[in-house]
Amino acid sequence: MTKRIFQSICVVAVTVLLATLILIMGVLYDYFSRVQSEQLSDQADMAAKGMAGQGVDFFQGLDLDGCRISWIAADGRVLYDNMGDAESMENHLDREEVREAMETGRGESSRYSHTLTQKLSYQARLLPDGTVIRLAVSKYPVWVLMMGVLQPVLVVALLAVLLSLLLASRLSAKLIKPLNEVDLTDPLKNVEYEELRPLLSRIDSQHKQLKRDREELEKNEQIRREFTANVSHEMKTPLHSISGYAELLANGIARPEDVQNFSAKIYSESQRMTSLVEDIIELSHLDTGAADMKREEADLYLIARTAVDSLTMAAKEAEVELKISGESAKIYGVPQLIYGICYNLCDNAIKYNRKKGSVNVSVKNGEDEAILKVSDTGIGIPEESRERIFERFYRVDKSRSKAVGGTGLGLSIVKHAALIHHAKIEMESVPGSGTSFTVRFPKNPERKEL
Repeated sequence: MTKRIFQSICVVAVTVLLATLILIMGVLYDYFSRVQSEQLSDQADMAAKGMAGQGVDFFQGLDLDGCRISWIAADGRVLYDNMGDAESMENHLDREEVREAMETGRGESSRYSHTLTQKLSYQARLLPDGTVIRLAVSKYPVWVLMMGVLQPVLVVALLAVLLSLLLASRLSAKLIKPLNEVDLTDPLKNVEYEELRPLLSRIDSQHKQLKRDREELEKNEQIRREFTANVSHEMKTPLHSISGYAELLANGIARPEDVQNFSAKIYSESQRMTSLVEDIIELSHLDTGAADMKREEADLYLIARTAVDSLTMAAKEAEVELKISGESAKIYGVPQLIYGICYNLCDNAIKYNRKKGSVNVSVKNGEDEAILKVSDTGIGIPEESRERIFERFYRVDKSRSKAVGGTGLGLSIVKHAALIHHAKIEMESVPGSGTSFTVRFPKNPERKEL
């Protein structure tokens, strides 16, 4: 970049120099031509006065330093010429300056002379006796003037080029220095050129985005590690139980009266593992956006009622009253995932409730949204745990979770299913008094984004 700036400055400097020289030469040529014409006019006036006073004797010993003098009769014959044979010259009556002098007393012109084979400037004056005296000087072309001043021009041009090279080198280095000193870790610090601010702002934005992406990757990696560790831990406990009870049965160590109990334990632990695996599979499916699942119009109230009916027996066993109220509310989405949201929220409300407690499910049909609300009278969620309840395998009360058989993935499934439907989840909880989850489903989401 420095090289290109240096070259550009040099090209501009040389171009300006050449243009200046051409302009100066034009001005000088015009100036010298005007001075030459004025001098010739003065000499013509002096010559006319001399001829009028001295006659032909005026030409004796006359030297006008390269000036051609001609004396022309009234009929156009050349009577005298200091640079040619007057008798052999053609009639000059048709010459522009001669004809003009005879008409007005003064005449001038500029043309090529075949006699002297060069371009001449002419000044003619009418004498009292009707004759005309004419003076002419060579009018040199501009290149002759350039040759005359070539040496000083070359010296000036050379000095100008050297100065341009020096200034271009320093200027290009000065221009590039702020660019080389840009701190890419903090590009908006000390912005030297405002023209670069959009680019530096974009770089700064990309740095921040990369930082966020890196933090997100680290967070996801941490979540993955925790998830792997939690899955291993959650599956190891029932596997150990199944293995232990199965070994007692296989070795005949178990007493006959314990066989039924051990079999029930094995079945219970295997069901727990099945639930865990199913939740993990569903969560993994939701992570990919559930693009293969069919979207259609569904009634939120009917889906919530189906979930409530499925959990009625579990609620009775837990001595919790489970009821639903509300109205039909049509939304567009995946019925299976919407059912998962209702089921998991109700299931958690039952598991983490108290004896003789209650769970109230309501569905409201708003103008732009359908609202699902699940409220319970359970143990509540402490303030310090509310930020983490949607994390995988996170449990507020670990001892109670194991007692009721939860996998710790229910609210994670609810969160991901809600995101797929662009739904918002709100939570209110009072420790010891209960918790309320509200899910707001937009009625007309962009269907292609679902």
